[in-house]
Amino acid sequence: MLKILIPTLMLVPTAWLAPIKWLWPTTLCHSLAIAVISLSWLKNLSETGWSSLNLYMATDPLSTPLLALTCWLLPLMILASQNHMASEPLNRQRAYIMLLTSLQLFLILAFSATEIIMFYVMFEATLIPTLILITRWGNQTERLNAGTYFLFYTLAGSLPLLVALLVLQNNTGTLSLLTLQYSTPAPLTTYADKLWWAGCLLAFLVKMPLYGVHLWLPKAHVEAPVAGSMVLAAVLLKLGGYGMMRMLVVLEPLTKELSYPFIIFALWGVVMTGSICLRQTDLKSLIAYSSVSHMGLVVGGILIQTPWGFSGALILMIAHGLTSSALFCLANTNYERTHSRTMILARGMQMLLPLMTSWWFIASLANLALPPLPNLVGELMILTSLFNWSHWTIALTGSGTLITAAYSLYMFLTTQRGPAPSHMLALEPSHTREHLLMALHLLPLALLILKPELIWGWTA
Repeated sequence: MLKILIPTLMLVPTAWLAPIKWLWPTTLCHSLAIAVISLSWLKNLSETGWSSLNLYMATDPLSTPLLALTCWLLPLMILASQNHMASEPLNRQRAYIMLLTSLQLFLILAFSATEIIMFYVMFEATLIPTLILITRWGNQTERLNAGTYFLFYTLAGSLPLLVALLVLQNNTGTLSLLTLQYSTPAPLTTYADKLWWAGCLLAFLVKMPLYGVHLWLPKAHVEAPVAGSMVLAAVLLKLGGYGMMRMLVVLEPLTKELSYPFIIFALWGVVMTGSICLRQTDLKSLIAYSSVSHMGLVVGGILIQTPWGFSGALILMIAHGLTSSALFCLANTNYERTHSRTMILARGMQMLLPLMTSWWFIASLANLALPPLPNLVGELMILTSLFNWSHWTIALTGSGTLITAAYSLYMFLTTQRGPAPSHMLALEPSHTREHLLMALHLLPLALLILKPELIWGWTA
């Protein structure tokens, strides 16, 4: 654990002390080294499932893929931000890198915490750097509004969770994940117990976000700078799914009945947000709504509590993290050249940047779940487990997948095909940095299918 945490901490003095010429290269190499070392967590040889166990932190097959994803994302965020931060004053560039580093630190502590209260504190701590990223480096004046939405939705959802956790601590005497699974389940019968159940899950459902409490997400995504969008889509939404998987062990007897409305909301959200995507004009907004749609499937897969559902949810979370982050990077490369996120104003890019179009093509296909990719594996596992649970879900999930294919193709065709508009005369060519960034997103995605047991969680 410390071999990742200490280098991550040392990124802060690196960011503040490196000379300006070497600031971006050194932080990038440093964070890439951390990302490569973090892959050693994926090799878990212990019999109990928990490895690198110490007093406060441990990894198990559920948290390891998410931890590796977190570490993998920091160098990618630094790569993606370099161009649009170049015009900023030096100390702001340093502060920006420090914020990204602190975000990675909080996320590692959240995913590896063995104590639920520590997880809760880190879950809340990730709000602060993200909020500063959105409100300080966002694009338009709307960013303050977006930051307020983001903060208040998440806080309103997670205060009941704190109370619920303290009640749980009183009843069972422990909040350690290592022992909670062996504690005797409480006979949850009264109305207060049902409220407690809702309190435990509400924070995670807002974070996911569940359709109905998702309004903060498109706002936050559209206003955030590219690194903010990447980390929001790739890792922060996954905190919700991870927390739900951890908490459901304790909520056992009640989940069977009480989860119905949430599953229905989630699946209805898959169809609804997909339909919203079909009529978006703003590129980032479209990618943000597609995240809500994918996370709806994940919520459904987790709440029906079957091994297949859990596995599919974890695989889809990891695959979606890489895919949506890649799409936000692509949207950003478009934005840096055309200074507009409106899709109709920046169309016909295939004529101007043909190599970028091939990355767009691969990322769009990954988003609509092309056969060999883990996106499809995750979706199929969730679809089959939902269908096994109730045959009626196939109507919602099936139409959801059709709509996903439709808006992914719509996004690709609108931005890439057709005649180039006459107002775009001199565009910068695509840089090696951008191609490296896309390769580092999509190569892991393609390689994961060769060794899927890394990301399918406990159920093996």
